[in-house]
Amino acid sequence: MFRIRTMNKISAQGLDLFPRDRYEVASDLPHPDAILARSADMHGIEIPDTVKAIARAGAGYNNIPVGLCSDRGIVVFNTPGGNANAVKELVIAALLLSSRNVFGGVSWAASVAGRADEVPDLVEKEKSRFEGPEIRGKTLGVVGLGAIGVMVANDAVALGMDVTGYDPYISVDAAWNLSRMVGRADTLESLLAKSDYVTIHIPLGDATKGFFNAEKFRLMKKSARIINLARGGLVNEADIIAALESERLAMYITDFPTAELLACKKAVCIPHLGASTPEAEDNCAAMAVRQLVDFLESGTIKNSVNFPRCHLEQRAPFRLLVANRNIPNMVGQITTILAGEGINIMDLINHHRDDYAYNIIDTEQAIPPDILERIIAVDGIIRVRAIQGAAS
Repeated sequence: MFRIRTMNKISAQGLDLFPRDRYEVASDLPHPDAILARSADMHGIEIPDTVKAIARAGAGYNNIPVGLCSDRGIVVFNTPGGNANAVKELVIAALLLSSRNVFGGVSWAASVAGRADEVPDLVEKEKSRFEGPEIRGKTLGVVGLGAIGVMVANDAVALGMDVTGYDPYISVDAAWNLSRMVGRADTLESLLAKSDYVTIHIPLGDATKGFFNAEKFRLMKKSARIINLARGGLVNEADIIAALESERLAMYITDFPTAELLACKKAVCIPHLGASTPEAEDNCAAMAVRQLVDFLESGTIKNSVNFPRCHLEQRAPFRLLVANRNIPNMVGQITTILAGEGINIMDLINHHRDDYAYNIIDTEQAIPPDILERIIAVDGIIRVRAIQGAAS
């Protein structure tokens, strides 16, 4: 029986995918095999030694201590693409709102609600204050062509925009899904220089924190509008406010309000609604649950943020799963121990990602506990797990 501890309210459509005959799911379970969370801050909390995996029902994972988990061999999953349509729809809305001064017009209209018969004449008199350009025929620069960026680019093409994308690390799957009408920018600088609108869809990390700053803004048109529904930290806040107030940029729409941005008249702050749809919550929960089940029952890793993707179709009765540091001769040491005990390896796969590696080793014989202890004692091995496969 696998034990799953939840740390947030998780969609029932996701939780129902746990096979009830093999899984116990609750928010207060001791000694869980895995943790399923959404936005709960896990930094500073004690993660039990029994935890083998943490699944984040969402794309962002800055609420999880990934480095600590990696050092302990805990596989951290996220659900990229599960909320992609929800975010894409809000980006399209933000495109329109950044051009047409709908917010300003609605606020003004509310302010004259008590003037009764004067309202129609006031509307005709004041409406020109809130006019703005159409997006059709304008140039949209999409920075980051992952699941969300591709969907935004394709829909913007359908809306009649001239779309250019920039992503030096675009995946094969994303490239297949991208409309052939989307142009490719050779450099970020060239994209920024020609875009009327820029929408940001890259992850936040040490290399991208404050990536969009005064230097980048100086390359852009003075009429340009920036949309950031990815992560607030991607944009240098002081620089964007200065650019807006000096009319270096026309508008900034973000899903990550701060007091300073709320005080800026040319910034529109949405209260982090990008993935706030019931459909997105259901999709992300379902993805997270499937990934946990696959990992716990077969060792398969998909959509991990700290360990490599790894899958091996299981035909052998027994399976050994090993997480280790990515250093030479790890596989050789493991296989030497198994061979010395007469344990026949039927199939094996080893993948690595940055400083860590992961092995799936299928065997004809069960691996005794003392052999597992010898493997875990090898310098560089982080975690070892033996499971019995469907072929047994």
